Amino acid sequence: MRFDLIDLSLFRHVVEAGSITHGAARAHLALGAASTRIRNMETTLGTALLTRGRQGVRPTPAGRTLLQHARTILAQAEILREDLGVYAVGLVGQVRVLSNTNALTEFLPDTLSAFLATHRHVSIDLEERLSDEIVDLIAEGVADIGIIAGTVDAGRLTTYPFRSDRFVLVVAADHPLAGQAKVNFIDVLDYDFVGLDRASALQRFLAGKASRTGRPLRLRVQLRSFDAVCRLVEHNVGVGIVPETTARRAVKTAAIRIVELADAWAPRDLTICIRDYDALPLYAQQLVDHMRANPEAGEALAPAQRGMSTQ
Repeated sequence: MRFDLIDLSLFRHVVEAGSITHGAARAHLALGAASTRIRNMETTLGTALLTRGRQGVRPTPAGRTLLQHARTILAQAEILREDLGVYAVGLVGQVRVLSNTNALTEFLPDTLSAFLATHRHVSIDLEERLSDEIVDLIAEGVADIGIIAGTVDAGRLTTYPFRSDRFVLVVAADHPLAGQAKVNFIDVLDYDFVGLDRASALQRFLAGKASRTGRPLRLRVQLRSFDAVCRLVEHNVGVGIVPETTARRAVKTAAIRIVELADAWAPRDLTICIRDYDALPLYAQQLVDHMRANPEAGEALAPAQRGMSTQ
C-alpha cells in the first residue's frame, strides 16, 4: 500500500472532525481532492475506512486501526522534523493545543503570542473544545497540550495549574436582576440570552446545563466574542454569561452590571493537561514550560476583590 503523510494527516483530520468537509478544511485540501484521497485509500486496502451518514462520518474497525497507526506515524514525523530542525533554518514544528472557551478567549492570546514571538520556527494549531472532550483527546494522543476547567477529572494525565477566573452574569443597568448580588443559573433561564455561537464549547456547556433542568436556553443572538456579548447586553437584548475578566473590562465603558453566579461550576481554575512531558517534542515542552511560568500573571481577581459591585 502507498499512503503518504498527506493521506494519513487528512484521514486523522476527517475522523477527528467527524466530517470529510471539515477534515479537508483542516488539512487545507479542496473537498474534491480530499474525497478522492479517501476513496483511493479504501480502494488500495480493499475495505471501507469510514461509515458515511447524514450526521457525518465515523471510522470502521479498519478505519480505527488506520487512525491509531496514522497518529503514531505522524507523531514520529514531527519528532523527525524537530531533530532535523537543528540543521535546517526555517523548518517548522507544530504544537496542537486544545482549549476550553474561557482560556481560549481570556488568557491564551497573550500567552501564545509571547511564546511565538521568541519561537519563530514553531506554529500552533489551536482548537476550542469542551473540557471533558479535551481530556479524552489528549489521552488518545490527538493533541499535545490541553487547557481544561479544574473541576474536570483529568484521569491519568499530568496536570499543572494555569490561570483562575470565574463565569458571571452580565445584565443591562436597568434589568430586573441588576440589583441582585448573586443568582443561580436556573433562575436566569426565564430571560433571553446573548451568547456565543452554538458550536462554541461554552455555549454547548450552558445549553447542556439548561437541558438538565428541563428548560431551554433562550439564545436570542449568537456572537463571536465575549466583548460583543457585553455590548448587546448593555442595550437590553438579553443577559449574558461571560468570564469575570471580560466583565470587569466591559463595565468600565458599558452600562452593565455584574451579578455573581452561585453555581459550583462558575469558578474556573484552569489546568494544563498533557500525557507525558518527556514524550513531547522539545518545542511542545518549551510551550508547556512557558505556560507554567508565572501562573498568577493574568489571574482574574484576588479573592478579596471578587465582591460583585454594581458600579
